[in-house]
Amino acid sequence: MPALTPNHTQCPICKSNQVHLALQCKDFSLTNENFNIVQCDQCQLQFTFPVPSKSQIAPYYNFPDYISHSDTKDGWMNHLYHRVRQHTLLDKTNWVQSLFTGHKGNLLELGAGTGAFANSMIQKGWNVTALEPDAASRIRALANYQVELLPIETLHELPAKKYDVITLWHVLEHVHDLHEYMQIFKKLLKQNGRLIIAVPNYTSFDAQFYKQYWAAYDVPRHLYHFSPTSMQSLVENNEMQIVQYKPMWFDSFYISLLSEKYKKSGSFGLLRAFVIGGISNLLALKNKKKTSSIIYEIKLVN
Repeated sequence: MPALTPNHTQCPICKSNQVHLALQCKDFSLTNENFNIVQCDQCQLQFTFPVPSKSQIAPYYNFPDYISHSDTKDGWMNHLYHRVRQHTLLDKTNWVQSLFTGHKGNLLELGAGTGAFANSMIQKGWNVTALEPDAASRIRALANYQVELLPIETLHELPAKKYDVITLWHVLEHVHDLHEYMQIFKKLLKQNGRLIIAVPNYTSFDAQFYKQYWAAYDVPRHLYHFSPTSMQSLVENNEMQIVQYKPMWFDSFYISLLSEKYKKSGSFGLLRAFVIGGISNLLALKNKKKTSSIIYEIKLVN
């Protein structure tokens, strides 16, 4: 394993210089380039190195199979994804609504993809502002749901203390400036509002089993790889607190299936993916912080 360079030496969350090279991963989805995963010894954040700059990252998203930017159902994996998405979409909207019983407020979604969640919350009577950096996805959202998604740059123009809920469904791991975004969320949230962040969890059983083949590393599109400890550090460093941890049970199966594909396991891999995903969820029944992906409900510190 190669030695750390000076550019590896500071954690993006806690700024600790106590970091080490955890493993090396490949961009299995597009380029087959190799990237390092560096881990902070203090807050346990893992981060990708080298990281393409904001101006360089766009080509890494430019492929037809990038699922959050596509509505294709071609192939059994895409078909399965969309079947599961219908279930999880209902679960997400009902859960967010349950946090504000009887209240229909203002919701901001970052990374709205092709608009499915934004549309579902609009149907529930919420006033939704949804941002999406990918222009093609914004066009699909308008065509499919008549939902107008705004460019991500609009984030800096939104009014303070307006939003009851801000959601990021598998988005925070993609942004370059973690603390900058968290400070923006603090400014935009109402005092009793909620920040909802869903991210993969590298401390889950499926992540530990697949190691460098774990599909949720998704380098270099995922710049950061969170554990509950590192998420708590990020939240507390920005004067917020975690209210609860909500599991995303289906993610362990989908991520395991993709991981087996990357391992080129053949037909045996299909069975093993369901076994590994099942074991991961069984272990997480005793500890929600061990699920393959976690939804964090976060509030401002009074």
